[in-house]
Amino acid sequence: MAKGSSITAHQTSHSGVSMTEEEVAEEIIEELNEEVTNADKTSSEASIDAKQKKLATKFLTIPGEEILLTKQPSIFAFLGMYVLGLVVLGVHLLFGQADFLGDSDSSGLVKFILWIVDISGGKTVPFGFVLSMLFITWLNRLINISTSGRWVTTWLLIVTFTPIIIQIDDVIYFITDLFGEPIGGFIPDFISYNYTMFGVAFASMFWGLTYYFQKSFHYAITSDAVIFQHRFLLSHSRRRILYDRISEVIEERNPMGMILGYSTLTILTDTGIGLVEETIGVGAGTTLPGTSQKDSDSAAASAGKTWIRSIIGLMTYQRTVTRVAPDPKNCFYSIRKSDKTKLLVDEMHKKHSSSSLLSDLKDSLTQ
Repeated sequence: MAKGSSITAHQTSHSGVSMTEEEVAEEIIEELNEEVTNADKTSSEASIDAKQKKLATKFLTIPGEEILLTKQPSIFAFLGMYVLGLVVLGVHLLFGQADFLGDSDSSGLVKFILWIVDISGGKTVPFGFVLSMLFITWLNRLINISTSGRWVTTWLLIVTFTPIIIQIDDVIYFITDLFGEPIGGFIPDFISYNYTMFGVAFASMFWGLTYYFQKSFHYAITSDAVIFQHRFLLSHSRRRILYDRISEVIEERNPMGMILGYSTLTILTDTGIGLVEETIGVGAGTTLPGTSQKDSDSAAASAGKTWIRSIIGLMTYQRTVTRVAPDPKNCFYSIRKSDKTKLLVDEMHKKHSSSSLLSDLKDSLTQ
């Protein structure tokens, strides 16, 4: 047997060190795995860098600013708008299908209501439909909720007056006929307002706009600030709040949010962002006629006028209160996983607070 027979046939030389074939194979596999890991890491880092550049362009961040988290409103954030579209569709169907909603077994009240709906939603002057839609528009604006925006009010007014615009020929004819000389007939008879078709069209249009509106809000938490961005139709807004300007972060979750799993984070600042002043009560513009004091008034008349003015003043008393008003443009409106978002905002707020900066300065001086 040749010299060195103590080394078996399964041994070989690798990198100047005597190793078995199994050890060589294991080392080669380890090297390949390390190369694959490094390649994946490089690819992952490149993907992260590309994503950061894209987000930086989207949110207009400053050089060196890192985007830590982005959020958008939940799909259920504007559920009220979808319900409003359903209400508008229901009003159209009510006026369009009034003849088919009742039968001989319906009560007298139902028959009377359907009769009023039928005659007030006629093709000549649809005043019943117009009044119904005006009431919905007024009520929606009055309650001041997520469906009370300016563009929603504009859309409701368009829906309200579209029948009159389309049937303007019949409206003019109806009005002028009251004075004996009817004017009209310049619009073909086949052009009319079909409540069912227009109801479906308007509701579908509103639901599409609502989805687009919902996707127009973008929120970002960066290493330096919180950014709220909104772009819808021809309007655009962007607000950047530095952490040292934040005074409080309030989380609100209504019953619907508890069920569907979303909540709103409102950021309050020292400049009043997140707060609104609201006047409660009904104010009297002038003094009630007949209650002004006169030199000729007797003691009893003077006391009576004073008592009446006191009652009127009590009834028309106004007070102004400041409350938190979540605005989708300036808060994390109805977002999911809000706990993670609030924790990150709190951590960044603490990091940029004056007390934390002073603590860091003290530590650096004592080292």
